[in-house]
Amino acid sequence: MFVKHLSLANFRNYETAEVSFEPGVNLLVGPNGQGKTNLVEAIRYLSTLSSHRVAGYLPLIRNAQPPIAQAIIRALAHHDGRDALLELELNRDSQNRARINKANATRVRDILGYVNTVTFAPEDLDIIKKDPSNRRAFIDELLVQVSPRFAGVFTDYERVLKQRNTLLRTARQTGAKGTSLSTLDAWDESLIKFGSEIVAARVALVERIRPLLTEAYQAIAIANNEPRVLVKSSLLGASVSEDDDAEGLEYIESADTAEVAEQYRAKLQAVRGKELERGITMVGPHRDDLVLLLSTLPAKGYASHGESWSFALALRLASINLLRGETRSGDPVLILDDVFAELDAGRRARLAELVAGNEQVLITAAVGEDVPEQLKARVLNVKAGVVTNG
Repeated sequence: MFVKHLSLANFRNYETAEVSFEPGVNLLVGPNGQGKTNLVEAIRYLSTLSSHRVAGYLPLIRNAQPPIAQAIIRALAHHDGRDALLELELNRDSQNRARINKANATRVRDILGYVNTVTFAPEDLDIIKKDPSNRRAFIDELLVQVSPRFAGVFTDYERVLKQRNTLLRTARQTGAKGTSLSTLDAWDESLIKFGSEIVAARVALVERIRPLLTEAYQAIAIANNEPRVLVKSSLLGASVSEDDDAEGLEYIESADTAEVAEQYRAKLQAVRGKELERGITMVGPHRDDLVLLLSTLPAKGYASHGESWSFALALRLASINLLRGETRSGDPVLILDDVFAELDAGRRARLAELVAGNEQVLITAAVGEDVPEQLKARVLNVKAGVVTNG
């Protein structure tokens, strides 16, 4: 699968943009701050309905005075001899809308699955080095691309979680009992329904990506360290974490939704008192973590800078192979956003060798010389929001 053409209106720094891409390697070159990453961010947004740079979509609407009400992303994607025209409206004051081949989509998330992407960017080091939220975002975005219906499951879970937290805060403030706690029981069942599905799907996805991760890491790092990825869950164990921290959590291995639901229900009952005291939901997939190991040591805190880069890159390369094998669109579009400048010469060369055969690769670079010569690319120059052929 590849993107033939991208049209933007009032997206980031672009009032308008019309950019044609080709299969193979496309290199976007220009000084920092000119709009290279904005172009690939738009394509990525079509594949996940999320940005690798900001939370929410409002920052994607061009900043101007008076405020602009709407940004538009339009892409022509090609796969297996067929074109698909995808259009996404990002609206400041009304609901977002999507169109597929000029027909209105019932839901915005119906646009998912037509374009798949894997993005490797400097921010990916946060997956290795920083908080659990970064690792949850990685696995959840991949899950949505493998199975787009999970976009709806995550939306439902967040809605229930928000309502339940509101009820817990009210109960803490008023000391409510009886009827209020019966209402909480009803929200518990909804939380269990959606949350257990997420937890089980994460475990199953981790199991499938694990051998691909080992293969990718050994190819990029040429080292004997064995990378491992496991899921730690707040549903297990006697303790609960007071914040977004994996300390005290236990590994979960079950990908059976019914079994996970029973574990979920038991843990909610066990922590009911603490949740009423704190006024917040303390267990569930929003508190879980991926544990990334090199041999027996956690990568976070123990991996060197180079090992962390290799691990982050291996996660993305494994994602490519997973999407290639499990989705209808074949090769995802690979986006390498300003990463070659961050890698040493050896990793640059190995990365170039590993990605050269992907159906489409989009690379951004401030300096074209940072990109290995073996990646023969079509060059596009980007300056002040204007894209020209190199």
